[in-house]
Order: sequence, then C-alpha cells, then structure tokens
Amino acid sequence: MTDFDKISRRDFLTISGKAGLATLMASAVGVNFGMVHVAEAAVGKGNVTPFRFAILTDAHLFSMPDHKFDAQMADAVDKVMSMKPLPDFVVYCGDIAQNGKDDQLRKGMKILSKLTMPVHYIPGEHDWYLDMGAAWRGHFGSPTWSFDHKGVHFIGMNSILVRDFWTAAGMSAEERMGVMEMLESPIAGPWGVREEQLDWLKKDVKKLAPDTPVVVFTHSPLWDYYPRWNFQTEDAPEIRQILSKFERVMAFHGHVHQTVYNKIGNLSSVGTLSTSWPWPYPDVKLPYPDMQMYRSDPAIFTDGDGAQHIDLESNFSGVMQYDPFGDMLTPAMKNGFKI
Repeated sequence: MTDFDKISRRDFLTISGKAGLATLMASAVGVNFGMVHVAEAAVGKGNVTPFRFAILTDAHLFSMPDHKFDAQMADAVDKVMSMKPLPDFVVYCGDIAQNGKDDQLRKGMKILSKLTMPVHYIPGEHDWYLDMGAAWRGHFGSPTWSFDHKGVHFIGMNSILVRDFWTAAGMSAEERMGVMEMLESPIAGPWGVREEQLDWLKKDVKKLAPDTPVVVFTHSPLWDYYPRWNFQTEDAPEIRQILSKFERVMAFHGHVHQTVYNKIGNLSSVGTLSTSWPWPYPDVKLPYPDMQMYRSDPAIFTDGDGAQHIDLESNFSGVMQYDPFGDMLTPAMKNGFKI
C-alpha cells in the first residue's frame, strides 16, 4: 500500500485544501486530486466533443494606475494563455470594475485583450450600478446570451438586478453605486435575473432535447448559500425549474471569492476564485460547503486567489481545476505524503 492509499477521505481533502487546490466533491461523484467534479458521468448520452474552457472573475479594478489588482488580473490571463492545450474560450463572470467607472472597465478590457480565444462576459454588481450598465453594455454587449459549442449549450445571465431603491430616496448615481458596493447590501435587497430574463430563458431552452448538456454562468450563486451577504439569487428556484427538464446542468458563478460546491436536483453549482482578494467563509455552520479550502497565508497576499479551467469530457463529466496564484509556504505532510 502506498502512502497515498493510507490517507483517509477527510485527510485527503485537508491536504489538498492546504495545498491551495481546494478539492471539493459531491459524495456520489468521486475525488480527483486538486479538482472538482461538477457533473456525474452519463456514458453513452449526448454528443459532446471533449474541450476545455476557462473562467476568470472578480478583478475589482480601481481607477488608480498600477494597482496591485491590475497585476493579479494580468497574472490570471497569463495562466490561461499558458494552458496546454489552450481553452476554446473564456467566460468572465463579473466585477471587472470596483465601482462601475468606464476607465476601470477599459483597463480590464486592455488586460483581457491578451487572450487569443473568444471571451464571453456577464456583469457583476460593481460593474453595473453607477450608470445602470450603460458603460458595461457599451463595451461587452448584452449581458444575456447563449451559444452552442461542441454539443453543449452555454447560457449567460445577469443575476445582480435589484428593484429600484434609489429613485424614491433621491439618490445620486454615486450614492446608488455606494449602496451596491456594500457586502451585505441591506438597502438594495436581494438580487435576481427578473422576469424578462426568465422569459428569455424559457424561450432559449424550449426546443432543446432533455439530454442536451447545459452550462449556466451567473455572477451570484443559483442557490441560497448565504443570503445575508447576498450570496444567492432570489429567483434561482425559477431558473432551476426551467432547467429541470435537462438531465445534466452545470452552473458556475463568481461573487463569493472562494471555492464552494452544491448540487440541487440536476444542477451542480461551483464557485470560482477571484483575481482580487479571497473572501472568508461565513462564520456560521452551514450545510455547504462542508469542505473548505485553507486560507489565507498572510505572507502571500494572493493566497486564495487565482483562475480556473474546466475540462468537459465526451460524456459531459466535468472536472474543474483551480489554478491558485499563491500557496501555503509550508508543505502539508500526512503519513509521509508530501504535496
């Protein structure tokens, strides 16, 4: 028996988490070192050609030149461009800007222009509420889209829409943006995709066969992770109901700046690392995540940040690899097994 074989499941997860790879899993799916299985294999169904795509999110770029977040976003882009093989495309899951300013969005576009593959964008709340998305749409187009790629249907939606709290209060655009920059956002209330996008989603998937593999991107989670911090999407139940006819659905989100996994019905949901700063897990006992990545090493500012890529196999078994910037200085040791 090798040293690796001696490690229990819990020890294995602890070690891999300490290595910064944040191994998470669903109990029915299995373990891959440093990876996350986000869908169960369904051999013989569908017609997927294996491919890779990458996710970047939550750069939170400030207007000041040469801010550290600029370099961290550029580092993530370099990680994507160093992948072999290169991803077929990249999805940016929101919050390029810190407070919605056009120069912040343009700075992000310049950094992302190094990517040689197509990039698809959805907004975050920090991109949107200074001018209600005018600058973001001017640069990136519609926040709601879908496309098909090698047998998989991809969907992007704007999940950070709130009901008007600013008009009656007589708020300026800057004051409205300031409210939306608050983590708990007690004034704005819960976010959602709202009725127009729900109607769009129904029409978009109406003619798709139930065995079509579907991947959904939103900024906020499509489940109630921690509503106190707006780690949720108010109309996620409606989204899940619309997509319930499909055998397999993957959902990826940003916003939480951490690795987190959940599965509700046919929908497997995975949170992604930010390129700006790591966020602590809620300091309360929650059903998910029952396994957490170690963070953060104060000696490494970017510990807990990074990029990630996803490999989709022919049976729509998806494996997500976290690509952290920094790692713990001291290697984890357990039964002689060194990371």
